[in-house]
Amino acid sequence: QVQPVESGGGLVQTGGSLRLSCATSGRALTSAMGWFRQAPGKEREFVAAISWGGASTYYADSVKGRFTISRDNAKTTVYLQMNSLKPEDTAVYYCAGRNGPPSTEAHRYGYWGQGTQVTVSS
Repeated sequence: QVQPVESGGGLVQTGGSLRLSCATSGRALTSAMGWFRQAPGKEREFVAAISWGGASTYYADSVKGRFTISRDNAKTTVYLQMNSLKPEDTAVYYCAGRNGPPSTEAHRYGYWGQGTQVTVSS
């Protein structure tokens, strides 16, 4: 089973930037990949998704224009560039993959990483 490994989380001030990375194995090259996040006391929510070839991307309205998802299939890595961060972006961010088109629904993803904490201070 492929398990992604996230990195790049940390503490940043409001308005700052972070880039999350999701390292996958070669088997993920044909997988759509997504980023989700979960804040304390809240349900896991969709952030962004990208098709296996990278041609199609999708974003939650709350991050559109601030976050960018991309992938480097040569490095089997998926990225989430987060700019103009806000305190409400504070959450554990998870990378997930599925064998099919990108989806905004968490239950459609078959494998998940352990998550990386992002904290935005006001």
